[in-house]
Amino acid sequence: MNLTDPPTTAGGRRVFHGWWIVATFAVTQTIGYGTLYYAFAVLLHPIAADLHTTPAAVTGAFTTAILAQAAAAIPVGRWLDRHGGRALMTTGALLGAAMLIAWAHARTVGQLYLIFAGLGVAMAMALYEAATPVLVSWFDTGRRAKAILGMIVVAGFASTIFMPLTGRLTEHHGWRATLLVLAGLYASVAVPLHVLVVRRPPEAVCGSRRASTLHRRSQIRAAIRDRRFWCIVAAFTAHAAAMTTMTVHLVGYLVSRGHPATFAATVAGLLGILSVTGRLLLTAAARRVRLHRIVAAIFAVQALASFGLPQLAGTRTGAVLAVTCFGIGFGIAGLATPQLLADRYGTGAYAGIAGTLAAFVTLAKAGAPLAAAFLLTATGDYRLVLPVIGGASLVAVAGILARADTPTSGARRPIDAADRERHASDWLASGSLTGAEGGRARE
Repeated sequence: MNLTDPPTTAGGRRVFHGWWIVATFAVTQTIGYGTLYYAFAVLLHPIAADLHTTPAAVTGAFTTAILAQAAAAIPVGRWLDRHGGRALMTTGALLGAAMLIAWAHARTVGQLYLIFAGLGVAMAMALYEAATPVLVSWFDTGRRAKAILGMIVVAGFASTIFMPLTGRLTEHHGWRATLLVLAGLYASVAVPLHVLVVRRPPEAVCGSRRASTLHRRSQIRAAIRDRRFWCIVAAFTAHAAAMTTMTVHLVGYLVSRGHPATFAATVAGLLGILSVTGRLLLTAAARRVRLHRIVAAIFAVQALASFGLPQLAGTRTGAVLAVTCFGIGFGIAGLATPQLLADRYGTGAYAGIAGTLAAFVTLAKAGAPLAAAFLLTATGDYRLVLPVIGGASLVAVAGILARADTPTSGARRPIDAADRERHASDWLASGSLTGAEGGRARE
């Protein structure tokens, strides 16, 4: 029996708990990204008008959140490697809901910046950067991609659901009441699910903590010495800059081209559906084509879409076409990054290695939208913003291709005992198998 097979109740077998965690994250990540991240793009201009400030000043608050998220990425990764995700992600969900409530009561730009610093820490503790290492620790190589895909395919609808929802709530109730509704929804769903479902895999509880700590440190050092790791960092950092800038400014750009705000928010919400399409395409194509080649091709399509959007956005059909081409690659980093890192460096120190990458990626998410906002303020329109997004996408293409061509500096993929022995003696000892099936496994 393969203990990482998808959940089933046939024959009285228990569902492997890792799949319950996948289902939990599919829900909590959808709501988390919808409320903590995507809502900002819709609320940007209403908040600036209400606080009597500029969009650039409000975007600076978002930048503060991303900087705080970057600062928290490495310590969060180390915590996850040592202690697992339950306490961390529960606390992150509580903090995120509290910051949404505080955001709804912000009266000055200074207050907004302080609140968004807390919001950034909450995102580091509760969103993909925390959820993905939890799944990596639960699943072996054969099932890891399927588990992560199960989470991010569903969560990819976050923008599709929450950007239009946030827009409609804001139109009818104002942005402050909208944030209170979003806070209540997130807290009531994410907190209990994280408490009840998230836990560490059984083998992580066993063994020498000191030996595990030394092993993790050696794995992280090996990754940092590997030049291919820094090619991956360059690629996904540039891609993150392009993604975040488009997310924050797409609604404003479409409105500036004469489209109604509701249409602009709905088109921007298509990015969620398209991110799911791109992830499914990546998974299907990876069976026949090397992963880095597919990723590079999709990044190239995004570059072309960015360069072409100014010519196409004058009509609704053209806007939808350009956003569709760009959106194909909107979510593939969440699937490609774990595969590239875990396949090369193993899973024993995955959260720490991924946290190092996430720190750079998150810094790009912080700086790129703010730089675009100042560029917008200086020029008065978006004529330079979109080519910059296209250029960043081309840098991402170069980084992915260089990653394949760059010789290794001697780092080897660490031996990952968890991948070989996952769900064997430790899992049997935990009582996950019952009845005749468990007896056969023990024999």
